[in-house]
Amino acid sequence: MKIAVVGATGLVGGEILKVLEERNFPVSELIPVASERSVGKQVTFKGKPYTVVSFEDAIAAKPAVAIFSAGGSTSLALAPKFAEAGIAVIDNSSAWRMDPTKKLVVPEINANTLTPEDKIIANPNCSTIQMVVALKPLHDRYKVKRVVVSTYQSVTGTGKAAVDQLFAEREGRSDVQKIYPHPIDLNVLPHIDVFLDNGYTKEEMKMVNETKKIMGDDSIQVTATTVRIPTIGGHSEAVNVEFENEFELSEVVELLSNAEGVIVQDDPANKVYPMPLTAHGRDEVFVGRIRRDESQPKTLNMWIVADNLRKGAATNAVQIAEYLMKHELLAVTEAV
Repeated sequence: MKIAVVGATGLVGGEILKVLEERNFPVSELIPVASERSVGKQVTFKGKPYTVVSFEDAIAAKPAVAIFSAGGSTSLALAPKFAEAGIAVIDNSSAWRMDPTKKLVVPEINANTLTPEDKIIANPNCSTIQMVVALKPLHDRYKVKRVVVSTYQSVTGTGKAAVDQLFAEREGRSDVQKIYPHPIDLNVLPHIDVFLDNGYTKEEMKMVNETKKIMGDDSIQVTATTVRIPTIGGHSEAVNVEFENEFELSEVVELLSNAEGVIVQDDPANKVYPMPLTAHGRDEVFVGRIRRDESQPKTLNMWIVADNLRKGAATNAVQIAEYLMKHELLAVTEAV
């Protein structure tokens, strides 16, 4: 089928192209889309060059699905235009996530809620995705009451310019754009996105609100502190979960081991636990350091790591497209 990638020249856009190729998504025609200044540039897909086109040309080409990774303002302006043309939009920005008329989808959890009428589908925040993938099987068994999460998020979550800033600082150069308000190399910043009136950042409140929407349970209480650290491979999270019901650690490990998209790495005696370095380039969510919170009952500690450009963005979006295709929810105009 025809597929458009909007924001194809960006960091996540490039990852989407890579994931489509790796997962052998049945692309009959790739339509890379980017801002006006990038029209005419080329991207590579399956060893072939493709020329970046404007959004008008992309809509005229009538792809079955368009995966957006071009920022919130672009999504607000353009996603409805694609949707009006009958094209299913899977959007990576925060633009539509909390819109009550739009689905917020992690395929392992709630893809079964999708219908042919869902023409704009929101991809959740990267840090939320990896947390809820691990929480869902435990919520089904023990019912999550409260989550306390602290994140350790890769600079790749801010984009290519942030990666450039990190390496420029590491090399002692000052010839790059400063994306962060302070140095990031040899530092951590408890500041992701803008600060809100309640003292939390927008990123922290995304985790609060998106978790409830994805899990379909407004009773789940979430409090978050999100932190940017000088790593590349993925986001890490220390997650403390209080349940309504008592649990056995052995059953927790079994539930996580059998959960779709989860790999348990929990062998501290042999220094085995999830790390960004080993999660890099992988699509799974890795869970380890699984242990009881000894300060209160029915409470669990976990360490969760995933590649934020993969499962946290590109892979999750492609998995949504795969689900739409498999369940014939796309207006496909040509044979696959």
